[in-house]
Amino acid sequence: MPHVVLDQGTIHYTDDGPRNAPVVVLIHGALVDGRLWRKVVPLLTDGHRVIVPDLPLGCHREALRPEADRTPAGIARLIADLLQRLDLDDVLLAGNDSGGALAQLVAADHPERVGRLALISCDAFEGFPPGVFGLMRPLARRDAVLRAVFAPLRFPVFWRLPMVFGGLAKRPIDPAIMRAWTDAMRADRGVLHDIAVFWSAMHPRTTLDVATRLPRFRKPVLVLWAREDRLFPPAHAERLAALFDDARVAWIEDSYAFVSEDQPEATARELLAFAAQTPTGSSEAGMAPAGT
Repeated sequence: MPHVVLDQGTIHYTDDGPRNAPVVVLIHGALVDGRLWRKVVPLLTDGHRVIVPDLPLGCHREALRPEADRTPAGIARLIADLLQRLDLDDVLLAGNDSGGALAQLVAADHPERVGRLALISCDAFEGFPPGVFGLMRPLARRDAVLRAVFAPLRFPVFWRLPMVFGGLAKRPIDPAIMRAWTDAMRADRGVLHDIAVFWSAMHPRTTLDVATRLPRFRKPVLVLWAREDRLFPPAHAERLAALFDDARVAWIEDSYAFVSEDQPEATARELLAFAAQTPTGSSEAGMAPAGT
């Protein structure tokens, strides 16, 4: 994998498709890596350059530098720095799961290189982190406790539990991918520390606050949601779309939150249609002035 060295640390990523094509950047959430998008990427690369970073969210290769900001705001800044370092402009930024919360933060606070935003079955409003995953936030305040929580995941019997991956993907995920993810969570103390700090910093005040700033983002927005989502309330899809001037909601059937796993063709089809969509309400600069 290619990699780039940022002030925060080294970020590995994949880069597929024509170099001079419109750019799609796919953002994963906590406790997975860019392989979450492995079924979707080949369906997009005929006419798009697709960048998928492995973010420091528990399954990454190298820990961040000690002084790096591991909070959601810090990881959003890291994503913005990555776009700048790779000289990517007018990108379609798509985020799923907690990656959708990060995409919201990028759109609100670092929108300069974002041309379109896709929020895909993700943390929002009061749900950050959502459901049972919120119960883990106090446990993440100590690396050793989080390591103990992750320890049972070395046994495949735990993978499909609703509070693990069974509530995120309707169908079993490739065992080789699951093994890679669950091993990564436990393999490196620095990697574990990165996700521990991020997880302990997740709080609804972050997503509720960013929701007050998202209306300033005046570029096209797609809210793509799994209709059967068990973790992220479908009502949040309409609520998110209502924040923007130029947004539409699309639904993925027969899927849970990991639509790229359960329905990759439908996910790619919606992203391609969104990429080709003519803006209807965006301003020239794409952001409203502060205070409007």
